[in-house]
Amino acid sequence: MTTPERPDPAVPTATYRLQLQPGFPFAAAAEAAPYLASLGVSHLHLSPVLEAVPGSPHGYDVVDPARVREELGGEEGLRELSRTARRHGLGLVVDIVPNHMAMSPRHNPALWEVLRDGPSSRRARWFDIDWEAQGGQVLLPVLGGPLGEEADRLKADGDVLRYYDHVFPLREGTASLPLPQLLDAQWYRPVWWRLARTELNYRRFFSISELIGVRVEDPEVFEATHAKILELLHEGVVDGLRVDHPDGLADPGGYLRRLHEATGGRWTVVEKILADGEALPASWPVAGTTGYDALRHVDGLFMDPDGFGELLGRYRAYAAPQTDRGGDWDATVRRAAYKVLTHELAAETERLTRVASRLCATAPETALRDRAPWALRTALTELLVRLEVYRPYSPEDAATVVTEEAAAEARRAFAVPEEAGAVDVVRDLLLGRYGDGPAHVEFRTRFAQTASALRAKSVEDTAFYRYVPLLSATEVGGEPGGPAVAPDRFHAYCARVQRDWPATGTVLSTHDAKRSADVRAALHVLTECPERWADVLTEVSRAGQAVPDGQTAWAAWQTVFGLGPAEEERVQAALLKHVREAGLFTSWTEQEPPYEEAVARFVTAGPCGVPGRKAAELREALEPHIRANVLGAALVHLTMPGVPDLYQGTEHEYRALVDPDNRRPPRFGEGGGDKEAVTRAALALRARRPEVFGTTASYEPLTAEGAAADHCLAFARSGEVVTAVTRLSLRLAQSGGWGDTRLPLPRGRWADVREPAREFTGEARVAELFAASPVALLERVPE
Repeated sequence: MTTPERPDPAVPTATYRLQLQPGFPFAAAAEAAPYLASLGVSHLHLSPVLEAVPGSPHGYDVVDPARVREELGGEEGLRELSRTARRHGLGLVVDIVPNHMAMSPRHNPALWEVLRDGPSSRRARWFDIDWEAQGGQVLLPVLGGPLGEEADRLKADGDVLRYYDHVFPLREGTASLPLPQLLDAQWYRPVWWRLARTELNYRRFFSISELIGVRVEDPEVFEATHAKILELLHEGVVDGLRVDHPDGLADPGGYLRRLHEATGGRWTVVEKILADGEALPASWPVAGTTGYDALRHVDGLFMDPDGFGELLGRYRAYAAPQTDRGGDWDATVRRAAYKVLTHELAAETERLTRVASRLCATAPETALRDRAPWALRTALTELLVRLEVYRPYSPEDAATVVTEEAAAEARRAFAVPEEAGAVDVVRDLLLGRYGDGPAHVEFRTRFAQTASALRAKSVEDTAFYRYVPLLSATEVGGEPGGPAVAPDRFHAYCARVQRDWPATGTVLSTHDAKRSADVRAALHVLTECPERWADVLTEVSRAGQAVPDGQTAWAAWQTVFGLGPAEEERVQAALLKHVREAGLFTSWTEQEPPYEEAVARFVTAGPCGVPGRKAAELREALEPHIRANVLGAALVHLTMPGVPDLYQGTEHEYRALVDPDNRRPPRFGEGGGDKEAVTRAALALRARRPEVFGTTASYEPLTAEGAAADHCLAFARSGEVVTAVTRLSLRLAQSGGWGDTRLPLPRGRWADVREPAREFTGEARVAELFAASPVALLERVPE
């Protein structure tokens, strides 16, 4: 397959992410346009704008893709925002959500019709429903208890069925039936919410039953669900797209090719989480990813690998014996994956097993016959938990994803060798060795979709909360088992990006980030002083607060260290989410109030109490090194290859924890300080010199010389701009500073962008380069 021509029209120079919600609608974004234009970004990046569940704080629960959300100001409000933005030289990039819609019948007209009319509905093809399961009814897990306990609360009212705030359509002619017969006569079945775990028969977004999968692989469904957003694109209201969670789709590549054709090649990035060493499929006609791979590489620059190893050892001694069997990352992920498959994704595992069993039972090949469902389920489970990426995309890709090494390990789960043949059957089906018929494609598709949900739930939503030697390493797209990134590895990554995906997105903070970049920047410093961190924990532990468990205590102390002074309520909310996501002592569905109350008491008395001052004192002592990390990460992000996306408020100091803490309405014009000055300088330079940073630009590593050379990360863009930042500044100070370390510059005279009177030629003494700031941005002086 030939690689499509990369889309290049209206490539942004930089984007600015705004989280729209009823409290921050289109009009508020329009009011901010003059300020955002003054920053130097080229486009506003809007969270989803289509009709969502009323009151939704994020907009990813779309109910009607044919309408712009009224709570945000409706279509006219969006068009007025676009006009205002353009008057200030700004375009619009919009999030779209092709994978799912809200499972809210009263607000979702397409779903209402399907529940009323069943599989014969003209919109039945919209939703990914297994009509052959559950007696041909769609399972709706909405009841607060078993039906026998909730039946009195289900009431027929005219042509609808009511249950508290839930409203469902009644099949024509059934309204007068007694309740048992009425329920049996519908195309859906309201059930106890706990049945979703094992019985659900529609595809969800991860394990969220309130979001139902959409079949955009169907051309008719694609056209119906994308008509409005394409209209906005073609009329110039919107300029580019961010595609949410493409890995959940049946055929991501096919979808993106159809979208590319429909948009005319508009700038589009995809929220694809790349594992370490994984490449974005070259056949996808997109500009690149939304940038979590860039986040991992930038963050890793500011972590000391040796210090991380020591921190890990101290974490294991302090916390892991009580919680996660020794604190090993790979083992933590594996255990989390088993738990997710047998709990949160049990229904998806069962559906995949049904597809495999049906295929084997009807296949003409004798090698596929006589495979018991339990054996296929075991084989599927053992292979799924060993995937190290989100999913395969083709039979050819499956060979590198579902490896022979993984298969050999999976076979050991079977006591009888002959039964272990189920592993080979599953792998051979994934590799396309038994054909490419509809049943084979369906199996591969379901496997890939289940794999992506498993990876997200087991890694991002479970293991990241169980393995916490360094909280800043547990970020979306991160590699907590080995988070540090050496300069040469970072340079190699940037060279690949500039060569292969020069218009890709890059980020440091997002609406999905566990912690904002500035919080992570503070935590990175702990890898440079693990012994000081251990001393603080030893001292605060003497205070006598009852510790719920070592892992949670370690995470709580790092949380307040990274966040700095903040309201106790914010810390409490983040720690409650932490322990529920970890699922070790409590969870979202099996809550343990005594444990959660113990965590709350510990946070109040410890990290947010008098002992917490010790963590605050350490943070204050390390402030110059935190500042170096904050500014270094910001400048690298804004000048490295790709299109930087700034999350709302991050142009100045921005400390936030996991959502909803990081989705509060932004405040503009309250910044100032070093970070905003660096941000404005870099964005202004990008806007003024787009050719230096764009798709035809170049990237050249620069290497410092001298005893402290490893502490200077530098590169040139197109021979016209030089970025230089300090890394591991605490270690640098401990070793005596820069000394006579020098940075050879490309030929010519170079002026400091922030202080043009400062010029450098030939070799710059790094101590002089960083005399006033731990970062420097230079521009070649015209001859």
